[in-house]
Amino acid sequence: MTLLLAAALAALPISQDANYEDRLVVWGLSQHGPALESEPQGKLVEEILVSVEDVIGPDDPYPSLLNVFHARTRDQVVRREVMQQPGTVWDPHRVMETERNLRRLFFIAVARVVPVKGTNGGVALLVVIKDKWSLRLSNSFTLIGPLLQYLQLQLIEVNFNGWGQQLAVNTTIRLDTFAIGQLFIERRLFSTRWYVGESASLIFNRLTGALEGTQGSVSIGEPIINLDPQWGFVVDGNWNVRRRRTFRGATVWQLPYVDERGETTVPLIYDVREYEGKAELTRSFGRELKLDVSAAAGGWSRQYTPTVTDVAQGAWLNANYLPRSENVTYVQAYARAFPANYRVLKNIDTYELSEDFQLGWLLQGGVRYAFPLPFAPSHFIEVGGAARYRFYRWDNLLSVTVAGAMRIRPGQEIANRRLAAELVNYSPPFWGGRLVTRLLVDFKANDLDNRQLLLGGSSGLRGTYAEQFQGRNMVLGNVEYRAKPIEFFSSWLGIVLFYDVGSAFDARVQLTHTTGIGFRILLPQLNREVLRIDFGFVIGGPQPGFDRLNASWGQINDIRPEFLDAPL
Repeated sequence: MTLLLAAALAALPISQDANYEDRLVVWGLSQHGPALESEPQGKLVEEILVSVEDVIGPDDPYPSLLNVFHARTRDQVVRREVMQQPGTVWDPHRVMETERNLRRLFFIAVARVVPVKGTNGGVALLVVIKDKWSLRLSNSFTLIGPLLQYLQLQLIEVNFNGWGQQLAVNTTIRLDTFAIGQLFIERRLFSTRWYVGESASLIFNRLTGALEGTQGSVSIGEPIINLDPQWGFVVDGNWNVRRRRTFRGATVWQLPYVDERGETTVPLIYDVREYEGKAELTRSFGRELKLDVSAAAGGWSRQYTPTVTDVAQGAWLNANYLPRSENVTYVQAYARAFPANYRVLKNIDTYELSEDFQLGWLLQGGVRYAFPLPFAPSHFIEVGGAARYRFYRWDNLLSVTVAGAMRIRPGQEIANRRLAAELVNYSPPFWGGRLVTRLLVDFKANDLDNRQLLLGGSSGLRGTYAEQFQGRNMVLGNVEYRAKPIEFFSSWLGIVLFYDVGSAFDARVQLTHTTGIGFRILLPQLNREVLRIDFGFVIGGPQPGFDRLNASWGQINDIRPEFLDAPL
């Protein structure tokens, strides 16, 4: 049945026109006149040409009148990201890096750089940009059936007056709280590499309206934003003061508790007081083979207090479920190395939009030494590292990542031992689509932070109830057949067939198998990520209902532990 449905999807009518980005290049050429240069190698770059299409173009299914409310990205903002300057010899590697720099900017949907014939026998760079709608009510959400677990609404201008600055007011709604806040980011202060950013929010109880806490961050520095700079630094700090309630589905997690009075339940609710600051200096070596070495100094104060009034229950929560309270001052060294071998691919996660992948190996790791002080008595050494290898051949993309970490304490058992691994494979296209496979494992031992993984619903095991399974360890597999999308007026709709298998556990693995169908919608005028809508059911389980529907932005394999990319 699955094979027949997949074949039928592949037979659906697909637009036979040039792809979306190629059509934009044709439009860009029409703005300046020069023809494409088929042999730019060895020629001098004479000039940089920039074409920025309105957010609502002729082929887009929205009224062009909306362009009145959108300030196009200024040419200067585009030019400062260009790595190839007039008077230099055409370098395809710097051209590709220019595209990567531009695609990383949130307010740009499409970035293409092509060579065109120069006026004096050389070559000109034509940079073609497609803006995303910048003044927007952006959103991030998690919906499982009728239960809206999380919703963030942000009225944000991500490209203020065309200069790339971000200004926002936002609200974040959870099952127990709502937050109101603001954000400002200037990533290129006065067109330099200087970065300035800050955010702050007030957190209120949804039931009573009482103020429960605040959170925010501030950052300033001159980070390394491409392959050229040799030095970079960042100073940042953040705080999070709030009451935290852990939910399973629509209710607070009730933990079974037994004492001499009998059996009862204890809600997993506690107060959080987190403050952290760090200053980091980075030296970057090489260009084709990159080595970034960083040194940092910082500290944190993390305090977690149960809200239950019973002293014994509070001590039990602290020992088994709450993160470790501690004050820490530390110094840290970290290194990251990789070959600057990048490939631009399409139809991976974002359909017709180009995606950048670093191929080959990547190694990173470091050590953190926490030294005792009167106000921060913690004393330990933490080590962590990760390795990734990404392989592309015959239109098959395979990535394997392994990460590990531990904390060494004088005279005590090694703590916070963690090992995680992920394999992601995108098959060559067949029947018009791709088979995408992801396998993920995450194991912990002697975890001082008592981190619990909640699996179910939109967290990777689609078709189960929200947060149905819990444990300190996890195994998860996702297999999807993603049919080739259909284009409707510069938007894309795709159908997905999926199979998930997984378990969250402490000691014994008990696998749950699910399957289902989903839809992916790409609206490049609004977002580079697809909108994911999935409906699944448990194989051998009860009949599915509306509560098995879940929706969010991004593909399912975007849900992964941050530990794989930042093991320390």
